[in-house]
Amino acid sequence: MLAYMTASEAAEKWNISHRRVLTLCKENRINNAATLGNMWIIPIDAKKPEDARSLRYNKTNEKTVKPFLKWAGGKGQLLKEIEQYYPFADEHITKYAEPFVGGGAVLFDILSKYNLKEIYISDINAELINTYRIIRDDVDALIKTLYVMQNDFIPLNTDERKAYYMQNRERFNNLKVNGNKSISIEKAALMIFLNKTCFNGLFRVNKKGLFNVPMGAYKNPMICDENNLRAVSEKLQKVTIVCGDYRESADFIDENTFVYFDPPYRPITDTASFTAYTENLFNDEEQIKLARFVDDIHKKGAKIVISNSDPKNSNTEDNFFDNIYSAHKIKRVEATRMINCNSEARGKIKELLISNF
Repeated sequence: MLAYMTASEAAEKWNISHRRVLTLCKENRINNAATLGNMWIIPIDAKKPEDARSLRYNKTNEKTVKPFLKWAGGKGQLLKEIEQYYPFADEHITKYAEPFVGGGAVLFDILSKYNLKEIYISDINAELINTYRIIRDDVDALIKTLYVMQNDFIPLNTDERKAYYMQNRERFNNLKVNGNKSISIEKAALMIFLNKTCFNGLFRVNKKGLFNVPMGAYKNPMICDENNLRAVSEKLQKVTIVCGDYRESADFIDENTFVYFDPPYRPITDTASFTAYTENLFNDEEQIKLARFVDDIHKKGAKIVISNSDPKNSNTEDNFFDNIYSAHKIKRVEATRMINCNSEARGKIKELLISNF
């Protein structure tokens, strides 16, 4: 007589998610798996199926690309959790949209693994989007400029570095406020230079929109990572890059689209909003508007994942996200707060992954 295990036990045994085991069962990928009431049971000696997800789109010889900026709230550490939601095993999901692209950790993970039909990214941070566009469209000139900055900066002593850094920060802010709004190689190079040399790699602006982060204490920062920039440029060739509000993605998103929303996180303390990377604040009213937008594109049939902070880290009675996303599934995952001005506030916290599937 066959001995059986539950889907949860199989997930632990095979080191994959419970959700993935259920998908394998439904796709008849596990021999002799059966339903008992409303649960799946799996033969105890069943072999873990080979991961055939997205073989239609996966290219094993593709270059791996990584974010070209360090970004507050970057999702590098949560990729293992987020990738469990990738729906590309469904041959109908051929498009990807990321309307708050930021540093692009999820974007670059997907670009490294899948060859999708269409990809759309956007952000309201004009300097960030300018940098994406320059990397895509004019990477040679960008690399040349970055090498000049790197060769100028590295040999300097600390005081000389500070002067050079402040000169470039002032130039960046001048271009940001008064410069040509069209794409600019110099502004993109300054964006990367400041990110690689500023304190904690933090992009932060004040209420006037001026970048105000002091210089960091790096001995030998890699200001020009040529190999990654060229690989990123190659991957971005087929990507639609938009500077604008997340709502502008509505026309792109349809039933064939996987959408990942990573909006500015709701502060979990009164002082947590120091990581603001644009002069436009994303308050509770804006979080609610986003939730309504998610409801709208859910009706289109898109597959959706949203990340945000968990208010219950500081107030167990705070059900803000549980309420506004009550129609969807909410998972609490552990994350490490990596960018914080207070070293005592760095550590394990819970974050939310919200999905409609």
